[in-house]
Amino acid sequence: MRSRRSWLRRVSVTAVSATALVALAVPAEATPSAAAPTTATAALPATAPALAADVDYDTWQRDCRAVMDQALPYVKQRIADARPGEKQAIVLDIDNTALETDFGFSFPQPANKPVLEVARYAEERGVTLFFVTARPGIIYAPTEWNLDHVGYESSGLYVRSFIDLFRNVAEYKTAQRVDIERKGYTIIANIGNSATDLSGGHAERTFKLPDYGGQLS
Repeated sequence: MRSRRSWLRRVSVTAVSATALVALAVPAEATPSAAAPTTATAALPATAPALAADVDYDTWQRDCRAVMDQALPYVKQRIADARPGEKQAIVLDIDNTALETDFGFSFPQPANKPVLEVARYAEERGVTLFFVTARPGIIYAPTEWNLDHVGYESSGLYVRSFIDLFRNVAEYKTAQRVDIERKGYTIIANIGNSATDLSGGHAERTFKLPDYGGQLS
């Protein structure tokens, strides 16, 4: 099962652009630099499986649900407590966060349902969604279409430019959150499945989905 999933990961970023991704030879993600922690982080229960090789789709979904069950009450309360004139935002990673990437081969890639439910709840109440991904700009269009197709509003999509491909991923993602704040938004939650999605601050709370020791992209 593990070897099949590894093969799927190499080809499933998007069916229409896999050749372009391989040609770019994107460097591997670097270890995030030390940075001030965000206010709070939701984590999986201690009993969660440690390795992706031991995890099937239902287990992954159950683990994602456990995290988002912590996120939803917070998001509800934070929306209710919005300050007058406050522009609230939620930042989401894409692969194995907003979309299902490593548990099947299809295009469009399905939404990760527990994340979509929270995102839709927030969006329907005026919260703006931003997607900050390590995907390269060459697949901006199919990524945007995929997000819209499965139920997200993707107007706030950040992808990596050519120069960003050679930049520390954690620093790149932090810089995008800084840019969102400069536009006048308060990032009430940052949701991702990797440390590089969440380190660097510039979010009131972070919620970490499972990556099983870094084995999910």
